Amino acid sequence: MKYKLWVRRMSISAPKMTVKSHYPWPLKALFLVLVLGFGGAVAMWIYDLGRDFTGHNPAANKQQQQQLTDLNQKVEALTAERDRFSSTVNAAESRLNIEKAAQEQLGQQIKVLETENAKLKEDLAFFEGLLPNATGKQGITIQRLTAELLTPTQLRYRMLIMQGGKGPNFVGNVQLLVTATVAGKSTVLTFPGANATATEKATSQLDFKYYQRVEAELTLPEGAVVKAIQAKVMEKGQMRAQQTSNL
Repeated sequence: MKYKLWVRRMSISAPKMTVKSHYPWPLKALFLVLVLGFGGAVAMWIYDLGRDFTGHNPAANKQQQQQLTDLNQKVEALTAERDRFSSTVNAAESRLNIEKAAQEQLGQQIKVLETENAKLKEDLAFFEGLLPNATGKQGITIQRLTAELLTPTQLRYRMLIMQGGKGPNFVGNVQLLVTATVAGKSTVLTFPGANATATEKATSQLDFKYYQRVEAELTLPEGAVVKAIQAKVMEKGQMRAQQTSNL
């Protein structure tokens, strides 16, 4: 019987035998602790990574808050600098506009002064030429009657009427006679005419002690060709002075 059992064990039909290594329990406990520690570290790393990603990490939130504060401070500084530059530019534009307006006003004043200066020079020339008459015997004179065509139907004239001596104020009016050709016929046009306006009548009135400057515009008929203009100083229907100027 023993022989048969021994033969069965040694034959191919004998049952398989498993060989297991036997570790002592302290080594197993140490290995288990290492595995649990590694798993815990991985779990904590994944947990911290999730908190950083979702924004629930106090340290990360504090860092982000500090970055946000720094960015806000930079934005405020840039905004203040922009406002300062804008104020400087606006002030410069205002000064430039004021200087430009002042220059334009000064230019207009210069033109007015030049016009007045030209008139004063002309009056001075008149006075210089008439000084002997003005200090001589009493009388009315017309000085430097001039006329020019502004348009085919607008004639501008000017003259200086003076009174010599030390007489009272002279009161009268000026009458203009324009010799022209109208529709091929020679005609003498009288201004102010019978249908003269109040403005034209007022322009022709004279009231002065030493001199009076007279200048105005006359409206001519269509197609009129002016040859000459004659000015007469009238006093109560009597002619006191006259002068003619050819165009």
